[in-house]
Amino acid sequence: MTPENAPTRSIAKPSIQSLLLQMRFGDTVLGPATGFVVNGLNGRPLLITNRHVVRGRHQDTDQPLNTKTLGIPDRLTVWHNHAGHLGQWIAVTEPLYDVDAPRWKEHPKHGARADLAALPLTDLQGVELYAYDPANPGAAIAVGPGDAVSVVGFPFGFAGGGRFAIWATGFMATEPIADFNDLPVSLIDCRARQGQSGSPVIAYRNTGSWPTEGGGTTVSAGPAWRLLGVYSGRINVESDLGVMWKLSALSELIASA
Repeated sequence: MTPENAPTRSIAKPSIQSLLLQMRFGDTVLGPATGFVVNGLNGRPLLITNRHVVRGRHQDTDQPLNTKTLGIPDRLTVWHNHAGHLGQWIAVTEPLYDVDAPRWKEHPKHGARADLAALPLTDLQGVELYAYDPANPGAAIAVGPGDAVSVVGFPFGFAGGGRFAIWATGFMATEPIADFNDLPVSLIDCRARQGQSGSPVIAYRNTGSWPTEGGGTTVSAGPAWRLLGVYSGRINVESDLGVMWKLSALSELIASA
């Protein structure tokens, strides 16, 4: 088979919706993370990631994430998709502070307990946005304990070629209607690692049939996916159980931002 008539497969959209982030203090790179874009209620694009990413501090201990320099980020570099050039990326640096005031928004109800942050984007020249819409998260894929879910991000800052995201796939570990630690959180069983904080968690199904919410079944001629929440790390370093902030918490954050 020649290259001209070899079969091709289109790029899965979630692979470009996840954006590689670099926490920085000045020109010093402190570490990698992941984010993705949504549109705020006023139409202004927001970068969604974790609170511990924009603060550069461990969510539970408040200690600096970078244990070598103890640096705290004052900016984020976002590797955006290049407008009109799929498969190329542009590095844009966003300030985290306006003078001394944080530019990001935190959850209106849970505040510091919610490991979520929304940062308004200020520089979009030459950028193509592929935003998620939590109000329309995608196909009505039924997801329960044991069903496959994917954390789409950048473990240790690595990408799957260029700046395409890497998919770490595991399973839903708790009942979706239950709240872990009395917070809008589900647990997933997935070997996600440092750098994937702030990744979207999705249910992705290839061609075929899959159960839908409400008890039905859909037969799909192509891939389908649904945004489920935001990944924010493991419950402890010895476990592969990870924390996923539910779509309801993300929607509340967006509404307040």
